[in-house]
Amino acid sequence: MQKLLQLPVNAVNMVKSVQGVAQGQEEALSPVLTPDSSPQNWYNAVQPEELRHLRSGGTGGGGEGSEDRPGLEEGLTSVQSQPLRHDDLKEMLDSNKDSLKLEAMKRIVAMIARGKNASDLFPAVVKNVACKNIEVKKLVYVYLVRYAEEQQDLALLSISTFQRGLKDPNQLIRASALRVLSSIRVTIIVPIMMLAIKEAASDMSPYVRKTAAHAIPKLHSLDPEQKDQLIEVIEKLLADKTTLVAGSVVMAFEEVCPDRIDLIHKNYRKLCNLLIDVEEWGQVVIINMLTRYARTQFLNPNINESLLEESSEKAFYASDDEEDEDKKAEAATLAKRKPYVMDPDHRLLLRNTKPLLQSRNAAVVMAVAQLYFHLAPKAEVGIIAKALGMFEPYLKSFYIRSTDPTQIKILKLEVLTNLANETNISTILREFQTYIKSMDKDFVAASIQAIGRCATNIGEVRDTCLNGLVQLLSNRDELVVAESVVVIKKLLQMQPEQHSDIIKHMAKLIDNIQVPMARASILWLIGEYCEHVPKIAPDVLRNMAKTFTNEEDIVKLQIINLAAKLYLTNSKQTKLLTQYVLNLAKYDQNYDIRDRARFIRQLIVPTDKSGALSKYAKKLFLALKPAPVLQSTFKDRDHFQLGSLSHLLNAKAAGYQELPDWPESVPDPSVRNVEIPDWSKCTSRKDRKEKKTEKPFYSDSEGESGPTESADSDSGSGSESASASDESGSGSESEESREETESEDEEEDEEKEKKRKKRLDKTKAKKPAEESAESSDQLVLPNVSCSAPSFPQRAEQWHRGQKTRQEGSEESEKCLRIRERIRKQRIRGRMYELLHRITGEGLAVEYCFSRQPFSPDPNMVAVQIQFTNNTNSETKNLHIEEPRLQSGMRIREFTEIDVLAAGESVTVVMGIDFCDSTQAANFQLCTHTRKFFVSIQPPVGELMTPVFLTENDFKKEQGKLMGMNEISEKLMLGEKCVNEHVIVERVTATANLSRVPCGSEKECRFAGKTVSSGCLVLVTVPTKEGGAAQLTVNCEKMLIGTLLVKDIMQALSQ
Repeated sequence: MQKLLQLPVNAVNMVKSVQGVAQGQEEALSPVLTPDSSPQNWYNAVQPEELRHLRSGGTGGGGEGSEDRPGLEEGLTSVQSQPLRHDDLKEMLDSNKDSLKLEAMKRIVAMIARGKNASDLFPAVVKNVACKNIEVKKLVYVYLVRYAEEQQDLALLSISTFQRGLKDPNQLIRASALRVLSSIRVTIIVPIMMLAIKEAASDMSPYVRKTAAHAIPKLHSLDPEQKDQLIEVIEKLLADKTTLVAGSVVMAFEEVCPDRIDLIHKNYRKLCNLLIDVEEWGQVVIINMLTRYARTQFLNPNINESLLEESSEKAFYASDDEEDEDKKAEAATLAKRKPYVMDPDHRLLLRNTKPLLQSRNAAVVMAVAQLYFHLAPKAEVGIIAKALGMFEPYLKSFYIRSTDPTQIKILKLEVLTNLANETNISTILREFQTYIKSMDKDFVAASIQAIGRCATNIGEVRDTCLNGLVQLLSNRDELVVAESVVVIKKLLQMQPEQHSDIIKHMAKLIDNIQVPMARASILWLIGEYCEHVPKIAPDVLRNMAKTFTNEEDIVKLQIINLAAKLYLTNSKQTKLLTQYVLNLAKYDQNYDIRDRARFIRQLIVPTDKSGALSKYAKKLFLALKPAPVLQSTFKDRDHFQLGSLSHLLNAKAAGYQELPDWPESVPDPSVRNVEIPDWSKCTSRKDRKEKKTEKPFYSDSEGESGPTESADSDSGSGSESASASDESGSGSESEESREETESEDEEEDEEKEKKRKKRLDKTKAKKPAEESAESSDQLVLPNVSCSAPSFPQRAEQWHRGQKTRQEGSEESEKCLRIRERIRKQRIRGRMYELLHRITGEGLAVEYCFSRQPFSPDPNMVAVQIQFTNNTNSETKNLHIEEPRLQSGMRIREFTEIDVLAAGESVTVVMGIDFCDSTQAANFQLCTHTRKFFVSIQPPVGELMTPVFLTENDFKKEQGKLMGMNEISEKLMLGEKCVNEHVIVERVTATANLSRVPCGSEKECRFAGKTVSSGCLVLVTVPTKEGGAAQLTVNCEKMLIGTLLVKDIMQALSQ
């Protein structure tokens, strides 16, 4: 109101009139008003910030000039004359400015999120599906996914645009286009959807492949005849090694073809290994599917125990002779049965799902629990469930609180009832008495039933429970009285002779109890035990006959039963009453009551037409009936899969798939074996030589080593390159002779290399520092070739003039030593301060990342720590205490340093598993007198270890890590990054990566993997003219890739 007061009086009056007109309109009216006179010019002048200002109720007249007011007044007048419905949004969507379109789409999506209907905007929105602005296009697809099924005709008009979206370079647009296409539920486009799903299943982006898996069930429900083709796509996607796709394709498998177990065989082990990294929704789906798979492919791990249990039970109807024969047969079966050995694949499933019990998602934990319950040996089920007896000391923890929901209260009652025994029953019954006073009716009924179960299970307190329940019959709450009657009825059936007084007391209360089930229970009790109350029973029947027509159906049936039983036991007093009741029932509206009356009349009143059954009427009606067993509602639910809806309801729900029975014989385990393609099938060197000559990709001075050649490089690094020219012109005889003398040549080479090593060391020591620096610049590239001689190498750059084996070995040795020296220089320059000598009272501690494998645990980063004692006294007992680590991180402490003398230094190595994160590892550094809190935080580049790849392997792995796993940034190289060697040095100094050979001089490639999880990290730096470059990092862990791009860009820009 304060903002309205800042407007002129006429504007305030117009706003009030508009509010009065628009009061009857729907809430979907847009708050931004559009003048009808010149909409296009007005929108071209208004920026998104001004639109937001207007929408938030900004002061239109206070700070603006007077020339803007007529436009606002005109817009208000137009709204007053004719109410608009989203016209402002439609005009914004038709605008030429992407900023207005984006603002309109944001508001439309916000409307949908609030639950408002925006379907009438479909024509205006669908026109912008071809917009070039990527942000607008994303929001358009979000809208279309919501309304494509409702507006199918309009969506079909834009189907060509959706098909073009399937070819968009952006993976999000491709996935959104497929999602919209699969949302159009029209059978005429089924072939187009099928083609789109097949193309998306082969997409480079795992996100698009995941969307393709989501589209499969939609297409199957639209046209089930496409099942065969969809199964082919599912089979292809099941072979996908990406965790993003695994859960979605298994869900598609469960929807389309859950019985095609053969599709899982080859992918079973892969799914088990990927399970830990799949998203939580996918984990639940995969675990449930693997549970059913394991029940069909593995033997029952408890088969021997179940056989012993069966043999120990005596058959109910078996005679002694038959029992002896059965025992002999079972003994023979046990003797023939081999001891059970668990299948390795069965063990793989149990082992890989066990860590998921620590998941934060309750559904995942429940899925693993049901898997262990149905698949694990009984000895291992203890990790997910234990006997309730272990909770006896903690009985009070299960007492009900007023804040507990009803379902939790009932579960706690179940636990307390199961924990009840002779020692604690008095405490539990006192607790149950207080629960009966609760206002929660369902909980009160469950409490009374729990008292009845305790009385059934523990005979010593049966009388006490009965007396307590009888006292509840005088309760003012009808529900309490009714539930008490039902429970008392079940308890009295166990010892009716001793409790005739209770039956009499209940008969007197029948006029006051109005709940039908309770009235029916009392009538049943009086009729069943009428011999114990012979005087009261006829009088009860007389009273009930008066109100027969007004009773509920369940009470009428029990009145008929009571009349029949009294007629058979006391016909003198009740004959007329029984005939009266039967006549009333004969004309009742309920056919069940009419049929019961006819049946009983023919049974108890003998006539000429009566059959032989009338002779046995007393035996039929007054036969001894077994006492009902009060048991838990959770009993006998084992035939349903644990955790399923059917298990919760104790009834088969729609869509429930029953667990298969265990197979009787061992299925073939070889169906899960996967053939690994062997790239080196050739047996002779001649065949391998022919394979090399089949691909003349490089010139004579170049050589490419694919997988075949890499397997072939057995001996020294220079042997293959030196003999390449000889092999190209030699015959088969020369090849065989070379094979025979190869071992002798290797022994001679080893002796020569040792002598050359000593000679080269002396020569190196005499060279000046400048000369060694120049040589290091020239030999940065061979730092990979010396350890992986099979990489493609350019002869004019890397080993120019190496035509003999001797020269090749010298160059290789030289390269190794230079790379080691460069590495040590980098380490010396990368020391970090862990504890300053002033803070540490004379003890200075520095650390560095040695980039060496940590031998006790290869998944840990090796951290080299140097202690320096700057005091005049000894420092003792240097060790680590109380590591405070983030979830998943681990630390391997160094061996305690007993004594560090004054003025001396010592270096130790410790291992830290940073779990592929740059979070600090905090711990206490302790001496014999003090404790210091310190932390080690790694740069992202130190979380990696080098990986040696060929050029072909690099391109292949890079192709798998596209889309969301690729981060690319443009940069300008620093003044000192003048050549390729400086770029290589700065990248390898920033991150612990190895150089990958590349055919282009203007491109540098690097490869590594994370130490903890082994995720591949690929870096590409192609340079352009003018000092421009583009940095591309491919990594499955997007956070690692983002941090690495930032650090490398900073290093190359200096």
